[in-house]
Amino acid sequence: MRGNNQTMRVMGLDYGTKTVGVAISDPLGLTAQGIETIQRKEENKLRRTCARIEELIKEYQVEKIVLGFPKHMNNDIGERAQKSLEFRDMLVRRTGLEVIMWDERLTTVAAEQTLIESGVRRENRKQYVDKIAAVFILQGYLDSIYMQKTAE
Repeated sequence: MRGNNQTMRVMGLDYGTKTVGVAISDPLGLTAQGIETIQRKEENKLRRTCARIEELIKEYQVEKIVLGFPKHMNNDIGERAQKSLEFRDMLVRRTGLEVIMWDERLTTVAAEQTLIESGVRRENRKQYVDKIAAVFILQGYLDSIYMQKTAE
């Protein structure tokens, strides 16, 4: 439990083949806001991506990272999930922060649905979907923490 005036921000990441959606919690750790989508030219070119994540960690004083874990519906770990685990290891090495893997199986679908309901045109959805998926990942985590606290 943190003190009254202590804040702890959590970062949510949606790791894709050429993008990483980024969300940050509010200082109380209750709500997630989409910050940006980090683009990269090639899947394995992660130096700039990691450098940008490190900048955002400093800027927002992030103390923990929640990374989307794209398991298959039958719970198997496929190639995308394996790449997410490798990305987690890289983040831990570079930031020294705890990185929590969070089941994200339905977040991209939910993010797409949100954009459709908001009237965002199909050709414009791609630029927002990763950032919104990161919000769903982080909000799911924050809600679970909140539910644990209220159950205690």
